[in-house]
Amino acid sequence: MPSILLNTPSERLRGAQLDAVRHLLTRVLPGNVFYRRKFGALDPASLRTLDDFAQLPFTTKADLITDQVEHPPYGTNLSFPLDRYTRFHQTSGTTSGRPLHWLDTAETWDWLTGCWATNFALIGLRPTDRLFFPFSFGPFLGFWTAFEAAARCGFLVMPGGGLSSTARLRFLLDHRCTVLFATPTYALHLAEIASKEGIDLASSAVRALVVAGEPGGNIPGTRQRLEAVWGARVFDHYGMTEVGPVAVEAEGRPGELYLLESDYLAEVVDPQTGRPVPDGDTGELVLTNLGRTGSPLIRYRTGDLIRMAPAPDPTGRTWRRLEGGVLGRADDMIHVRGNNVYPGALESIIRRFADVAEYRIHVDRRNPLADLRLEIEPVAGDGRALAEEVGRAVRDALCFRIDVSAAPPGSLPRFEMKARRVVYQK
Repeated sequence: MPSILLNTPSERLRGAQLDAVRHLLTRVLPGNVFYRRKFGALDPASLRTLDDFAQLPFTTKADLITDQVEHPPYGTNLSFPLDRYTRFHQTSGTTSGRPLHWLDTAETWDWLTGCWATNFALIGLRPTDRLFFPFSFGPFLGFWTAFEAAARCGFLVMPGGGLSSTARLRFLLDHRCTVLFATPTYALHLAEIASKEGIDLASSAVRALVVAGEPGGNIPGTRQRLEAVWGARVFDHYGMTEVGPVAVEAEGRPGELYLLESDYLAEVVDPQTGRPVPDGDTGELVLTNLGRTGSPLIRYRTGDLIRMAPAPDPTGRTWRRLEGGVLGRADDMIHVRGNNVYPGALESIIRRFADVAEYRIHVDRRNPLADLRLEIEPVAGDGRALAEEVGRAVRDALCFRIDVSAAPPGSLPRFEMKARRVVYQK
């Protein structure tokens, strides 16, 4: 695959990506039943431009789930014999209800860890950094690749599996860890425990939080709270188990995630029509991972809404940037009494209130018009006055009223990995 550097001129970058797409298809199509069935007798050499490539059919999560149901347990999106595969992971199943199983060869695992090596360079990790991963590694890809990539790059990496959250905090302090990898939710949960334990995180050695797995790193209220309680810079990261590590914030460029265009071809389309939208407009991200040949995804509709920054990068980098990170999911929009709202918009308001420890959104879709209710958990007290205050803030920001109630302190669930704060009644 051709080398595509951060400052590759745009026209040359697109040409290199077209070459990479042809190379990918040449390697994949001979043995991959899933994509042979989808693309027919496609000759990769017939793709003269990226516009030609954009005429190929999309891949959707529904396609993948159906394939794995009909051909259990791994489906037919495998380019090589099964004995070539060395890694298994699966998705969390939060959007489809059924996890996708995903296999990687040693070669594609190297590609995934190489993506993280690029991320580390953009974040600005230092040889002296100590990286802490405070969760138990399971089948969800999570930070598996980040952990292995960091060790390969020569960083001191520390796992926190099998420890309670309190023990993880003590571990982090005892070993003077400088970089924490976690979901935004779990980083906030650790801060909540630290406050109860009388631990001042802002005075710890932690200088950076790399957050992923859910929106939050670029939700202003969540980001501000994280940076305040940890006294550290937040770096948002975006990736998916079935796709890989896709984009990350760079040192000196907060609020924008650089798309790893050396390893991904990205398109942005209208979620309804599937037609391209221009940079600066919000649309659904469609990805092709250029190096995951063993279990590729080609023109994959992620369901994630993003906005490509329209202005040139003042640093001279030519890789495109996701402005504000992931803005929401196309299927997460809640229609409430003529208003459209994403959970991230509510989180942005709720996180302004330091006295809110946790929250849960209830969506009742049993009637023709959905009803939305918000449950907040105060740090202390009965929370009734706080609930009224949050309700007013929602009304002022979103121009409609919702019912906000207070739950007893400590009663709402806490999450180590991806949070599930939206509860639907159908």
